[in-house]
Amino acid sequence: MTTNMDAHTTRSELDLIDPMALRTDPALATASVNFDGVPITFRMVKQDDAPILGDYFVSLSAETIRRYGPHPFDRSTAEQLCATTDPTQTLRMIGTVSNADGERVIAYMILILGVREADVERYQKLGISLTPVSDCTFAPSVADAYQGKGLGSLLLAKLKHLARQLGRTRMVLWEGTQATNNRAIRFYHKNGFRTVGEFQEPPGFNNYDMILDL
Repeated sequence: MTTNMDAHTTRSELDLIDPMALRTDPALATASVNFDGVPITFRMVKQDDAPILGDYFVSLSAETIRRYGPHPFDRSTAEQLCATTDPTQTLRMIGTVSNADGERVIAYMILILGVREADVERYQKLGISLTPVSDCTFAPSVADAYQGKGLGSLLLAKLKHLARQLGRTRMVLWEGTQATNNRAIRFYHKNGFRTVGEFQEPPGFNNYDMILDL
């Protein structure tokens, strides 16, 4: 899998992937990156990944957990996610490094092949119509020790290319991003997202909606 499309690549030249094929051939969504000389595998979560995903969840700092909205970071959630994974609807991707015990998760990213109803309603008020068949929803997290060092951008480049292969043309943030999360805002803008709106959730807490044209 290439890192991303270059300026001369058209969508018709992509090796398109049927999401159903990911059930039998998860290697279609697997990529490798080299980060500071360390090989990292970026792949879909498997049913037997609950222990290493749980280790990752409970290793995160309180600040990282506070900034993440889609679901709790604990072992029971890791077990549930691994037991119910369905790549035709949601790709749960992990970046792993090898260690003496096998693999260690250092990043976790969600790609929903579609859009959430709450996001559709907010974007509609902004005059932007989201389309479940061609839009997708993104939520990332990176281990504290790797934040701000470029790993997130490397993995997002892989995920953007995969989203294109799956026929997606735009990517939105799951529930936006907190207006006080300056590091995340810089990350999204650096990687091509643009801010299109602001909302409060819960009341009194500002968040930004951002969208990326793929």
